[in-house]
Amino acid sequence: MRAVSPPPEGCYPNFTTAEKCDALNVLTTGAGNPGVGWHSLFLDSTGSFNTALGAGALIINNGDSNTATGAGALLLNSAGIENTANGADALVYNDTGRFNTAVGAFALFSNTLGSGNTAVGDGALKFNTIAVGNTAIGDGTLFFNTAGFENTAMGSSALATNTIGINNTAVGSAALLFNTEGSFNTAIGLETLYSNTTGTSNTALGLDALYSNTVGEANTATGANALLSNTAGSDNTASGDGALFGNTTGGANTAIGQNALFINTIGIGNTAVGIATLFSKQYRQLQHRSR
Repeated sequence: MRAVSPPPEGCYPNFTTAEKCDALNVLTTGAGNPGVGWHSLFLDSTGSFNTALGAGALIINNGDSNTATGAGALLLNSAGIENTANGADALVYNDTGRFNTAVGAFALFSNTLGSGNTAVGDGALKFNTIAVGNTAIGDGTLFFNTAGFENTAMGSSALATNTIGINNTAVGSAALLFNTEGSFNTAIGLETLYSNTTGTSNTALGLDALYSNTVGEANTATGANALLSNTAGSDNTASGDGALFGNTTGGANTAIGQNALFINTIGIGNTAVGIATLFSKQYRQLQHRSR
């Protein structure tokens, strides 16, 4: 006596469920595969424990333990295992990549061989192909990343233009937005290290900290607008809102306190501790020389 009548459709041997046009069309020894949607798991013959829900989901798959929810999700996966794709065309080009998680339309869209990536948000890690170990949370995060690995981006468009930079951490909307090849940078806060392209080993904490930095290296900026104007200066330390605000190419400066070394632009090797200390050092030097 069945619990429901009429009995459910789509039940097949080996714990298999197939619904809609040609789902699981060539299954042989694979087990535990539910396929629901047009051509879902169409060419799966030996793959097991896969779940496909949506038109074309996992259509050519023969890997194991993949989950695809959404039209075209994991569409071209052939041998990749333990991937999760939730969203239209998520991980659509994945071939043999494994242990990836994509949540959101077009998340990890171009990934083919990359493994161990997590993308949550519309278009997150969209152009990633072979890179591994990236985490992107937020719409457009690590959008153009192709081969950069071990990056973490949290916040809309964080590290959006990164291509091959590695080991960067960006937390905050548009943090490290224009970084392409810079590596080992840490940016926490809205638009921190916004303009950085190839600069490496920088740390920015606070609204717009190191905002203009492009190629400067080994700078530390803590506080809103700290080292905001710095472009190519390196080895600077600024702690406090507006510290070393006007510095552009000066290097090896230390400014601790609100607006410390505020107007310094190209000076090097200065140390200022206290609110507004050496605020206009360069201006006073010019006055002295003109007397």
